[in-house]
Amino acid sequence: MFKSGDIVKVLIPNVINTGYDYRLCADAEIGNFVRVTVMNRQYIGVIVGAGDSGLDQTKIKSVIEICDMGKMSQSDIDWIYKMAAWTLMAPGAVLRLILNVPDAFNAPKIEQLYKYNVDVSAKMTVARQSVADAFQSNDNEAMSISDITNISHVSNAVVKTMIKNNILISSDSREIVDNRFIYKYFDTNTVVLNNEQQLAADSISTEINNGGFSVFLLDGITGSGKTQVYFDSVLRAYNAGKSVLLMMPEIALTAQFMDRFEKRFGAPPVVWHSNLTSARRRSIWRGVARGDIRIVVGTRSALFLPWQNLGLIVVDEEHDTSYKQEDMGNYHARDMAILRANISGFPIILASATPSVETMHNVALGKYRRLRLTSRFGGAQMPTIETIDMRNSRPESYKVNDEEMSGNLSPQLCEQIATTLENKKQVLLFINRRGFAPIVQCKKCGWVAQCPDCSMSLNYHKHINKLVCHMCGHTESVPKICPQCKNNVSTRGVGLEKIEQEINAKFPNAKTALVSSDTIMSREALERLVHKMEDGEIDIIIGTQILAKGHHFPNLTLVGVVDADMGLFGTDFRAGEHTFQQLFQVAGRAGRGEFPGHVLLQTYQPEHPVIRAICAGDRDEFMASDMESRRAAQMPPFGQLVAVIVESDKEITLKKYCDALAAVAPQLNGGKIMGPIAAQIYQIRNWYRMRFLVSGSARANLQPIVRDWIGKVKQPANVRVKIDVNPQNFS
Repeated sequence: MFKSGDIVKVLIPNVINTGYDYRLCADAEIGNFVRVTVMNRQYIGVIVGAGDSGLDQTKIKSVIEICDMGKMSQSDIDWIYKMAAWTLMAPGAVLRLILNVPDAFNAPKIEQLYKYNVDVSAKMTVARQSVADAFQSNDNEAMSISDITNISHVSNAVVKTMIKNNILISSDSREIVDNRFIYKYFDTNTVVLNNEQQLAADSISTEINNGGFSVFLLDGITGSGKTQVYFDSVLRAYNAGKSVLLMMPEIALTAQFMDRFEKRFGAPPVVWHSNLTSARRRSIWRGVARGDIRIVVGTRSALFLPWQNLGLIVVDEEHDTSYKQEDMGNYHARDMAILRANISGFPIILASATPSVETMHNVALGKYRRLRLTSRFGGAQMPTIETIDMRNSRPESYKVNDEEMSGNLSPQLCEQIATTLENKKQVLLFINRRGFAPIVQCKKCGWVAQCPDCSMSLNYHKHINKLVCHMCGHTESVPKICPQCKNNVSTRGVGLEKIEQEINAKFPNAKTALVSSDTIMSREALERLVHKMEDGEIDIIIGTQILAKGHHFPNLTLVGVVDADMGLFGTDFRAGEHTFQQLFQVAGRAGRGEFPGHVLLQTYQPEHPVIRAICAGDRDEFMASDMESRRAAQMPPFGQLVAVIVESDKEITLKKYCDALAAVAPQLNGGKIMGPIAAQIYQIRNWYRMRFLVSGSARANLQPIVRDWIGKVKQPANVRVKIDVNPQNFS
């Protein structure tokens, strides 16, 4: 306990901060949140220890306020500094991930709120439906105009017109209520675990009761009931007075998860993600900080809520690359969750049907305990998986408005689709490429439509008749003729919109639906689609990786993968692993009910080890082979990589800075520094990019070396340096 007048060190949330000294205005402890000023700007910071600057005490500013908002434990502060050391982020940058709701410390604002008028009859445009979705995602609570526009992504004009037409009606001005998300949970006893599930649940329960750090890999085939096993663990930790975090790679996965949770626990979970109103974010953040909210389902950012007495973390689909953050600092949320559990001393569950190589390596080393679920829940069988060799199977053409179009679906796949539809069952076609076609090109002069701000070709999206950059979001009109030689342009490649066109031509009576980030822009939109699938209103669903995991469609019996080779031949050494995981997950959507499933993979490489392993259902053999290849190449987890990405809006400045870094690059014992080379995507949003890659053995401590090396060269103001430890993305 520090006394009023003591000098303490306060960490504030900015990218360069390691802590400043302040004089206390009242008694306080390590972990208390405080309000301070830096350069006449107010910040909320956290006390991390005694002052150590050695400054003249007359020059040390006073803390403005000790905030009445819970506190951080010593283990949480230790986690901040250890995460900073591992990722090479500044401790203040890590704290900024936690203190990301600054108005949580302010008095509630009074503002005019509006409610959605469910009784009014009005034409529902796309924009108005987005507003309706925004209200539904927030339990139809009253919202301000700014909240409505931020969540629904519509203009003020749309909202004001809806107010004018009485679609949105005024509600009383009021303060935000902080206790609206406080639920009491209990076991509804609606689920009975089978013997295999119960054994896994009991093993985890023992560790929850004993306390202490442990990592469980809940390794279950698709449809084996992993969710119900970790629900059992969630309830046990909650009943023991602990807080629980359930992490998901994408909030879209909660579409069916929410119903399962409420049926099991008698109340919905609190959901945390980026598409919440500021008032809701404030209420949830404050509720967690005060220990009133003790179960949250969220994406990777939920790890940085101000948890009180956190006692269990579940990382669902632990292998998913969405857990890697590359915008506000580079970190892997799964790994940082394990670090947090280790420092605080509580169990963590990693759940997956296709665990990552890193996780399997830690199982082999005995660091993680593996719990296997080998049979599908309810007696359902795994689907049969076969390949279609596209070298010997030419897709039949089809016509659109009397124009002959080249097909992409083999006769065998089309025959199976027809049979499935005749049997009144559902079909899923998977292609992990948005839009209609990835390239618009002139076949005479070779011109290709390029993004003006990125080193990327523009993708043609037929539904909106626009060219779109999938990197920066730039859009432009489709040229009628080549801007260079004035000849006609054409499209190359295939996206899911082109597959939809072919399906509509070959199966005109089938009811189809597209699922991608372009068509499913909210959890509510995905829930509507899920209900349509469950009610049999969709015959053929065509989608990207959004459909590859987490969904349960009992009447879906056929899965067709349009291009199984798409991810096999990238520059990433993880290409084989990621392709296997993706295809295995999407194959697992078939046959989850009482009817058997069938999966067809269209491929030009049926002999490829990844394709063979999927067809044989031999995941472990493939993983062992992939791990052996990485061991030989000293790639993670048998070696370490640190990527240093340098960006500038001036090419000459970028080159000079990179040359200066290369000139002082240290010699590594058992490792090396490679580069600089142009990044695979050289230009993004008009910033040019170069990369260094630092490699070392698994035992190498590369972070201090990289920190000292980068610190030797003064960084120009228009240069950004991003450090990515064990990168997932090499673009």
